[in-house]
Amino acid sequence: MFSLLGVPVDAAYHLVSGFTGVLTPVLGGLAAVAAIIAVTMAVRVVLMPLSLRALRGQAVQARLAPQLQALRQRYGKQPERLQREMSALYKREGTSLFAGITPLLLQWPFLSVMYLLFRSPQVGGKPNTLLSRDLLGVPLGMHWLGGAGPASLQGAVFLGVFALLAALCWLSARLGRLMTAQASGAQAAPAGTGLLVRALPYLTVVIAAFAPLAAGIYLLTSLAWSLAEREFFRRSAAAPAVPEVPAHRKTLTAGNGQP
Repeated sequence: MFSLLGVPVDAAYHLVSGFTGVLTPVLGGLAAVAAIIAVTMAVRVVLMPLSLRALRGQAVQARLAPQLQALRQRYGKQPERLQREMSALYKREGTSLFAGITPLLLQWPFLSVMYLLFRSPQVGGKPNTLLSRDLLGVPLGMHWLGGAGPASLQGAVFLGVFALLAALCWLSARLGRLMTAQASGAQAAPAGTGLLVRALPYLTVVIAAFAPLAAGIYLLTSLAWSLAEREFFRRSAAAPAVPEVPAHRKTLTAGNGQP
């Protein structure tokens, strides 16, 4: 996979490195961290139309879930009829089964390039100098269990990143339940009782625990952006539409001298 994405990773490396050089006179040792955050946010801004499209598709899937379940119960023993009925339902709603999946898949190459950049010790056959920078004295290329270990000051920096990631994962899971309930018109569903269901939202924390600090900062920034996008979409979907006043009502109102 890395060889396939080698060229874009190299291009992203030069972009982040160049931005780090621009920020160094102002931010000093924090320039690389600021560049990682800024470039990650810039990429997420570019991908935002795809993200919002995916959220719309997921909302439609949640709204149609009761109807789809009813169709499965009714035509479960007739696979061909079930497929026709489901296709007809999607067609009436102007959507498809992949409406919430395709935009996510289209984002995957861009996000993979960024993640590979911040976890690869070499880029284009040369050392990844971004990982030689540091955050509060901790090299961005260091792993949590490397160096002085988790019980040191360096370990405390990692634990701070993990704590922030865990908080964002919790908020994301809670917001996901609220959005599903909002789309389906039901009350917010409680958290799953199974261990795997409860642990799955925190997979990002596990990934960060085995990645360099730079990758952890990238994951933290990207997850925070995703959470902000979901909240923006939820509030936009919940906002009541303002009915347009017909032209003849506007004329009557103006004629009566009312504002």
